[in-house]
Amino acid sequence: MARKSKPVPDTAPALHENVHNLPPPEVITVHSRRVACDGVGGALGHPRVWIELGGDGMAECGYCDRRFVLAAHSDGHEDERLAPGVYEDAGGH
Repeated sequence: MARKSKPVPDTAPALHENVHNLPPPEVITVHSRRVACDGVGGALGHPRVWIELGGDGMAECGYCDRRFVLAAHSDGHEDERLAPGVYEDAGGH
């Protein structure tokens, strides 16, 4: 007679939830609500994408998961010193 196997618990939802709770690989503080991201740049990067920060002052890149956060003292307004869509690295301008 064949033995009954024990049911295997579904662990996929638990793994999926843990992935979303991980911190982003890099947080970049910016002074504009519109930024460009191309990953690490060069051959190791990804296609340049333009990202609009939401009402909460943050957004994540869909390719590399970098999180862009609006600086606390900034209103996000673009001016002649901060061209629209300019990429700001971790040090800002």
